[in-house]
Amino acid sequence: MTAPADGPGAPGGALVIAATPIGNTADASPRLVRALEEADLVAAEDTRRLHRLCQALGVTPRGRVVSCYEHNEEARAAEVVEAVTAGLTVLLVSDAGMPAVSDPGYRLVRACVEHDLRVTVLPGPSAVLSALALSGLPTDRFTFEGFPRRKAGERARALAALRDEQRTMVFFESPHRTAGTLAAMAQVFGDDRPAALCRELTKTYEEVRRGPLGVLAAGVAQDEVRGEVCLVVAGRPPRALGEDEVAAAVEEVVQRSRSGERLKDAAAAVAVDTGLGKKLLYDRAIAADARRRP
Repeated sequence: MTAPADGPGAPGGALVIAATPIGNTADASPRLVRALEEADLVAAEDTRRLHRLCQALGVTPRGRVVSCYEHNEEARAAEVVEAVTAGLTVLLVSDAGMPAVSDPGYRLVRACVEHDLRVTVLPGPSAVLSALALSGLPTDRFTFEGFPRRKAGERARALAALRDEQRTMVFFESPHRTAGTLAAMAQVFGDDRPAALCRELTKTYEEVRRGPLGVLAAGVAQDEVRGEVCLVVAGRPPRALGEDEVAAAVEEVVQRSRSGERLKDAAAAVAVDTGLGKKLLYDRAIAADARRRP
């Protein structure tokens, strides 16, 4: 078969990145069903799980099914490039959710991009966005941090680097490490930092626990956590600055603008550093600069 006509780019071969259900197979879209059935080659993180999904969906892949996991992805990329170059459609799927997001797939995508081959996406379920939406925490700006480090010392250092992150943070975690990770987060971010523990999303026993990190950590320490886990943590709230600090921030905006930087850009940059409002800094910088002019 040739590449699907409803995607971007010229007709011919393509790598199609396809999201699969994260728990409930009813979330599979008609496009995914068709793609599984019609692709010339299916690269799957775990071929056994793919066959179980296809069985649940009543689909029989026509194309060849090959594995694509962490330890063979580099070698598999060359085969995928060759197939797409030959005009074939390669479907990339992981065990759940979007490939290349804490799952294999990045190297395949990168290889096709480097060879100027067509890459398109078949969107669908996402554990990251599902947990973010369910958390009740701010969603306008967020960062996905993947799995925290396994070793306690490395994990503590990585979390410390995020201490001043103001965006909502989303993490994946395994159930048997959740208690330790929540305790480490409470120590680094503070017991009172708002957070949510989301597990078994879209499955029968879906659960979302919301509350301060300290409370969540204490609860998990007593109750065994099971299933796939997403942790969502609020970013650091803007610091309350004194009038002297606000004046210093305004002065920095003025100096940056006099050095050639656009005033709006300077205000935006200082706003990120200080947590102050961009409009506040912009308006005060204009006023301060006007007072100094003859």
